[in-house]
Amino acid sequence: MQGVLSGFAVIAVVIGVGYVIGRRGYLGRQAHQVLTKLAFHVASPALLFTLLAEADLSVVFSGRLLVTALSTAAVAGVFVAVGVVRRWGVGRTTIGALCSSYVNSGNLGIPIAVYVLGDASLVAPVLLFQLVMVTPVALTVLDLATAGEKLPLWQRLLTPLRNPVALGSLAGVAVSASGLEIPGPVMDPVTLIGNMAVPAVLLAFGISLRGSALPLRGGERGAVLLAVALKSVGQPVVAWALAAGVFGLRGAQLLDVVVTSALPAAQNIFTYASSYRVGETLAREAILVSTLLSVPVLVVTATLLG
Repeated sequence: MQGVLSGFAVIAVVIGVGYVIGRRGYLGRQAHQVLTKLAFHVASPALLFTLLAEADLSVVFSGRLLVTALSTAAVAGVFVAVGVVRRWGVGRTTIGALCSSYVNSGNLGIPIAVYVLGDASLVAPVLLFQLVMVTPVALTVLDLATAGEKLPLWQRLLTPLRNPVALGSLAGVAVSASGLEIPGPVMDPVTLIGNMAVPAVLLAFGISLRGSALPLRGGERGAVLLAVALKSVGQPVVAWALAAGVFGLRGAQLLDVVVTSALPAAQNIFTYASSYRVGETLAREAILVSTLLSVPVLVVTATLLG
């Protein structure tokens, strides 16, 4: 369980540093907004471009990815259905659906894949699926929910091409599919900028915790509980049922699918919520609680299926 514990330890330390920065006011009152904008508009697109430009796109068509896609759609669909019934609004429901299904496959998934599953590449299908399909769709919905009614139809259809995160992802896929080799002097500065993405997201998240109420005590309690239940329990259970019962996966393959599905909600969801100014409390609390719960969930999962 070294991979689980070490992965969470790294995240906790960086978030803690962000909390101290916010509490001390070292970066001023706008630190959270500045780091969020840096991550969303600059660092994250650069990171996604470098990751996808060198990725093997054939992993997208793996059977395990289909399990991930179906389990993601299932739990996100449950949250969306409840959001429609409860009239939570398009933006808030979209953020909640992401918190229910969008796993932390990057900064937490990679070390856990290395130490628990023994192969970092096993998290690549999930990472690609989320970056290439889930993220552009979710951000397009958020764009249209906040500005779509004011735009003509042709501009609405081009919404994904105006989003920096989606642009970075699509550009990386295009480079990988074409087989183009980008020279080091061009790629190296992009890589350097992209390396800021994860620290910036975690620091912004930590800064946002300053002055925040304890989770599950505010008006978002119901939405947070639903998102956390779906993420921490619902998604791994659905993934296990599909993998074992429908696709017949066993042994290491079954473990891979369930462990990646049991990862907590990704921190970059909070970046999206902050950027669009919708569902920020929901995202912050759901990420925090699901991250705490995922420790015992991952330990139990690895013990039962390992």
